[in-house]
Amino acid sequence: MIVPANEASWSDLQAILKSANCHGCRCYCQRFKSPGSDWRTVSDEERAFRLQAQTSCGDPEARTTSGLVAYREGEPVGWVSVEPRTAFGALRRNRVPWQGRDEDKGDSGVWAVTCFHTRPGHRKQGIAGELAKATVPFARERGAKALEAYPMVVEPGDSVPWGETHVGTKAMFEDCGFVEVSRPTLRRVVMRIDF
Repeated sequence: MIVPANEASWSDLQAILKSANCHGCRCYCQRFKSPGSDWRTVSDEERAFRLQAQTSCGDPEARTTSGLVAYREGEPVGWVSVEPRTAFGALRRNRVPWQGRDEDKGDSGVWAVTCFHTRPGHRKQGIAGELAKATVPFARERGAKALEAYPMVVEPGDSVPWGETHVGTKAMFEDCGFVEVSRPTLRRVVMRIDF
């Protein structure tokens, strides 16, 4: 089962992000939201506070939320950050989304998928792929005109350290109907689906 984060509890989302060796323990999905100096000086507690406010966890009546939470047999197992691209202020300075493209950085109709987290013991079971698929109707139903992702290119047989693919993989987004619109680096692509 996958639900908007505002329909999940904050303790469920923390269980995913605070799990062992989880990149999210430091980030709380604020890396692409915070200006550079803010990112370096803000505590983990402040990042967690910001994510809690952004997700509106525990408030099913909230008008907005910033992601989706996956459950297996009632246990919280995965998270994906997805919301209007304009919510990610630090993306404006990141070359990956923009290199070789003439794109309006202020277009709030374009949404972005920026990161995934899967709890240890549940990885390599397709949870991230299920979350990626769920981002499509989630964004479309909330008025997005397009949805983008900035995943890693992982060739069959490649060994990729866990954590590098927190942005997802090209193949995972292809399976959801996204198409490659640019390849700003050897290992990163911009994938997009237009509604």
